[in-house]
Amino acid sequence: MRRRRKAKIVATLGPASSSLENIRDLMRAGVDVFRLNFSHGTHADHAERVRLIRQVETEMERPVGILMDLQGPKLRVGVFGAGPVQLVPKASFRLDLDPLPGDVNRVTLPHPEIFAALKPGADLLLDDGKIRLEVMRCGADYAETKVRIGGTLSERKGVNVPGVVVPLSPLTEKDHADLKYGLSLGADWIALSFVQRPEDIEEARHLIGKRAAIMVKLEKPAAIEHLDEIVERCDGVMVARGDLGVEMPPEQVPIIQKRTLRACAKAGKPVIVATQMLESMIQSPIPTRAEASDVATAVYDGADAVMLSAESASGKYPVEAVAMMERIITQVEGDPHYRTMIDAQRDPPEATPADAICAALQQTATVLHAVCVITYTSSGFTSLRAARERPDAPILSLTPNIATARKLALVWGVYSALAEEVEDVDTMVTYACRSALNNGFAKLRETVVIAAGMPFGRSGTTNLLRIARIRS
Repeated sequence: MRRRRKAKIVATLGPASSSLENIRDLMRAGVDVFRLNFSHGTHADHAERVRLIRQVETEMERPVGILMDLQGPKLRVGVFGAGPVQLVPKASFRLDLDPLPGDVNRVTLPHPEIFAALKPGADLLLDDGKIRLEVMRCGADYAETKVRIGGTLSERKGVNVPGVVVPLSPLTEKDHADLKYGLSLGADWIALSFVQRPEDIEEARHLIGKRAAIMVKLEKPAAIEHLDEIVERCDGVMVARGDLGVEMPPEQVPIIQKRTLRACAKAGKPVIVATQMLESMIQSPIPTRAEASDVATAVYDGADAVMLSAESASGKYPVEAVAMMERIITQVEGDPHYRTMIDAQRDPPEATPADAICAALQQTATVLHAVCVITYTSSGFTSLRAARERPDAPILSLTPNIATARKLALVWGVYSALAEEVEDVDTMVTYACRSALNNGFAKLRETVVIAAGMPFGRSGTTNLLRIARIRS
């Protein structure tokens, strides 16, 4: 079951990659988590993908995670009566609630929430930022704007409002229906789009409970202003660089990426770096050197996972894209400078028994040259805190809960295996050593270091550290 790398790979399934053979090949190539994009496809499509993922998971005897990505609110202009219009710089253009087809002078924007939040001087970005409007005057049902950057505008193009907190829930009526269905399918992670404030997470938390972990997608500048609070309330973060790059100057996105990685490392929360990582591989079997460097930078910076979107969902070379990510990660992690950077980035442990044990786990494994560290966990808490310390040895996470094993498939350095319930320390140590041997993490007479919590089966009680030598 063991992969020879720490950082994980997330791949999006779509028309190019949803057959049983495709999913099997992707997993063999290196996929740890499959993303289902609920902005596209029907419920039946996603149900079939989940069925096939679980079939391959059983075949390969390797827990694999499923990330369900909710669409969130999509802000779009209405339709035009005579087709696309050409907006000329310095021209006036009106947005309003009038449902009549638009023309070169106006178009409907059927989102009163936007008008309620606008102020003169605010910018409106249309069609992924290709067109920029400045608000001159506005009211409860209109905005008079001046075109700053013109271009061709066609119907139903997206609208972004940078620097403005729009009073919208991140969960639309469609998202509620999709979420209910995705949870019934057994999704392990739920990705929330359009999060602007820490409070936006609470609605989803209430609906999801403990059935899945919550992944916040950082897409809005408003979310960056509350980054630490958002990280504290969620279970993981995705740096959605494409959307961030629309609403923020591109030169700020790398800084936000690094800031987010640091915040998540400090909190011990997994983070995915996503969007346009190997985009040229949608059409080409080989990425650009800049793209390879981009993936490598995320790995050097300690990302838990890197993600493929269109490259694996609709591109011509989905398996090759995954294999390329695998090779890049392996090369980076084999660089001696990588370990130096990871060690330099490690935050001091928090003043808790769990962090004290896991910091000792990392140090003990280093001093004794342990071949792996083993965590025995029910909820995944011990494994997450161990991963926060970024040990050089791989983390073999033993759990009796398949849902926990699948959730941890996203986490840096963690490889999960199902384990039996145990009631005493000696049984736990014996079982841990046997699992390390059987799963290829250790050989006879090699040393392992084990962390667990007592009483067994209770979440958040990491308080036990053991050193063991593998025996026959």
